[in-house]
Amino acid sequence: MLGRMSENPAPYPAGWEADVVLRDGSVAQIRPIRPDDVAALQDFHRKQSPESIYLRFFAPMKELSDKDAKRFANVDHVERVALVLEGNEELIGIGRYDRLGGPTGTSAEVAFNVSDHFQGRGIGSVLLEHMAAIAREAGVEEFTADVLPQNRKMMGVFIDAGFGVKHHFDDGVISLAFPIEPTDASEAVRIAREQRAEAASIRALLNPRSVVVIGVSRNRESTGRDLYEHLRTGGFAGDLYAVNRTAHAEVEGDLYTCLADVPGDIDLAVIAVPASEVPGVVRECAQHGVRGVLVVSSGFAEAGEAGEQLQQELLRTARNHGMRVVGPNSFGLINTADDVQLNASLAPELPAAGDLGLFSQSGALAIAGLESAARRGLGISTFVSAGNRADVSGNDLMQFWLDDEQTRAVGMYLESMGNPRKFNRIARRLSKAKPVIVVKSGVSEYGVPPGHRVRPTRIRPEAFRAMLRQAGVIRVENVHQMFDIAQLVVHQEIPKGERVAVVGNSSALGALAADACVSWRLQVTHGPVSLDPEATAQEFADAVRAAFEDPHVDSVVTAFLPPRQSAGLDIAEALGEVAGRYEKPCVTTFLGIRGVSEVLAGQPREDGRREVVPSYAMPEDAIRALAAATRYGQWLDRQSDDLVLPEGIDQDKAAAIIATVLESDPDGRELTALETRELLAAYGITVWPSTAVTSVQEAVAAADEIGYPVVLKSTSPIVRIQPVSSVRADLGSADAVAEAYRALDDRLAPIGANTFVVQRMAEPGIPCVVMSEEDELFGPVVRFSLAGVPTEVMNDFGYRIPPFSSNDIDDLIDSVRAAPILDGFGHRVPIDRDALRDVIARVSVLANTNPQIYELNLNPVNTHRWGAEVLGASIVVAPPVGRSDSGRRAMSGW
Repeated sequence: MLGRMSENPAPYPAGWEADVVLRDGSVAQIRPIRPDDVAALQDFHRKQSPESIYLRFFAPMKELSDKDAKRFANVDHVERVALVLEGNEELIGIGRYDRLGGPTGTSAEVAFNVSDHFQGRGIGSVLLEHMAAIAREAGVEEFTADVLPQNRKMMGVFIDAGFGVKHHFDDGVISLAFPIEPTDASEAVRIAREQRAEAASIRALLNPRSVVVIGVSRNRESTGRDLYEHLRTGGFAGDLYAVNRTAHAEVEGDLYTCLADVPGDIDLAVIAVPASEVPGVVRECAQHGVRGVLVVSSGFAEAGEAGEQLQQELLRTARNHGMRVVGPNSFGLINTADDVQLNASLAPELPAAGDLGLFSQSGALAIAGLESAARRGLGISTFVSAGNRADVSGNDLMQFWLDDEQTRAVGMYLESMGNPRKFNRIARRLSKAKPVIVVKSGVSEYGVPPGHRVRPTRIRPEAFRAMLRQAGVIRVENVHQMFDIAQLVVHQEIPKGERVAVVGNSSALGALAADACVSWRLQVTHGPVSLDPEATAQEFADAVRAAFEDPHVDSVVTAFLPPRQSAGLDIAEALGEVAGRYEKPCVTTFLGIRGVSEVLAGQPREDGRREVVPSYAMPEDAIRALAAATRYGQWLDRQSDDLVLPEGIDQDKAAAIIATVLESDPDGRELTALETRELLAAYGITVWPSTAVTSVQEAVAAADEIGYPVVLKSTSPIVRIQPVSSVRADLGSADAVAEAYRALDDRLAPIGANTFVVQRMAEPGIPCVVMSEEDELFGPVVRFSLAGVPTEVMNDFGYRIPPFSSNDIDDLIDSVRAAPILDGFGHRVPIDRDALRDVIARVSVLANTNPQIYELNLNPVNTHRWGAEVLGASIVVAPPVGRSDSGRRAMSGW
């Protein structure tokens, strides 16, 4: 497929450019082809084997002529589209499609060519993914390709992508055809490939076989010297080197004056030089083939505009050469695995090995967190400090922790979030396997520290909290609470329910524990049992055992005041031994012991693990942690992998309506009432018609046409303030309509509010509001509330981010404090929940599928026992603001 020369190319589509992580964890750049790529194309072709050339062109072609190279490099980005993939500043892959049937054709012939030297890195899959996304946006529905039978790798690229590939054999060639609309299978493949690639890139940073520290000064109190000594004394299992340009530093180990002199391959470079020197050092790392860099130096984006430019320069250099970057302004990396022992951090000692993975964006909080974990006896598996988060982020670490067997739970301290939509997707998947505990700093949810680039948002802070709940994340207020919960979920089972037993030898502590349970919405179903202060270890063990064996108990809380130190240890050992026999969680307040102690550990199980009863300073701390773990367990029980997809959706019709509007109004606008009804109807949502009227005569005529009874209501802002005073309902005759119009007109005319509509009378019910907004940071956000001023004054709104599973819809409805009204509170008749769920489901799919839906407002949605009707609706469409987590793999530029 050579194609013709494009005479009138469209402007260069810079939005197609992206950095991507390949299967081996390295970084590459994908971009549209340019006319100046002719020489690079010829060089790429020249390096290919004769077999690869034959498989691509179906004929031997030793050289790519100037004419053919120019034809390849000159495309119009409409009928002919081509992407190139660059790694280490050379072409390593090319993909292209030619549209069949002109600029509006719905089918395109696609072809790829991957460098022989970069086979097996998933390059063809990345190119196909991006080409398909670009083609879909342009209206292409199907890709076709001709492949020689022996080209099994390319066949695999098409078939393994998850699209429904059809093929037939004709004249020695296999002809393929497949629709490129995303399917459940293709999305699953894309997400799995993304996870494997990003996890591999982090694994390379945390499991290096060789580390070089650049900037090891003779000053024993310098940062570079500290980092080197921490790695050396921590017992790093790989090769360790130091670089000092003057060679005056006296260090134990191998010291070099230049990185180029360091022998062998380097997996990780730790950079501790002045900020102005860092970009140059990163270039040296690139020339040496270093896989990843950790920059602890400060003075970058957090220091102002000049620092921001330095940060962008170091990031661009690293990505252009396939490297990932931790930092700058990072506290470091830690991996406590026996075969790694990596302490590339400012922490003086390698933490004890354990099951908790930690991520922090704050250096100060990183120090406090590691110290707190050590005091509690809580071991760490891996730790990463992101610093300014120029590249490696919390999303990357969650991808790594998904399949990291050393990590049972995750703790994260977040100062900002560059891609919350992706965070929501990954955190939800991780939370299904491991608890995720998040501390989010800032007076407001979007308090962004210097140096952290974040897209602007117009969504209220409550949406961020709702997103964390939706993803199953356990959100806490501070690091203290994070470790309170971590020591429970790492060492104990997740609670199966809210029922709690309280056992102790102090009535005061027992009462505190019981009150705390009630406060945190847990049910005390056993006790409080208060033993004698001088009870023996055996008596205590018997009481605890009875609590565990009670079938009406899901968790056990103990509280103990030791009369003597020796007796206290005996009882602690008895508690650990008893608790270790049961698959129910146990927490304790054991004065004198805080955190995780061997004294409170049970006997080893078959897998070698020992369940440890975590101890807290006071019962309230234990109960708060237990309540958080209980809510997490309830979230796990509700999870479903099935996304909502209501029947009767005509996406093509909806897309055509939106396209027509934006073609005539490129900047977007509010849809007319007719356009709104037609667009919603394409998604199975019926909007009751209403007729605008400006006189008594028009109101009566409209009512006669609609049929009685009718409603007359004002369309002015007074409706939000005085809904009863601006509506006349159940009007059964022309006289009633005329009288109502005159009365409302007289009442509202003094404030200029005499605009009305006539609508058919609906079943009496509870009015609700369903909205969606497209946000540059969050993407689509769906909001739900009960209608009315009290709801708005109390800020009683629920938020969720599509796509939805079925439980997301119920969680959204139940997240508003007024939700019990819908279920019959106060002797009311419960509404038809299924009907309301259906409306919300359709809105979620509409918003998620069409980023041009800038705002959508269904108000009111009248809910009652027989169903739900949409009585009012408005929609604003606009050019997409660009979602941070699009349908193609790409590293964040934020």
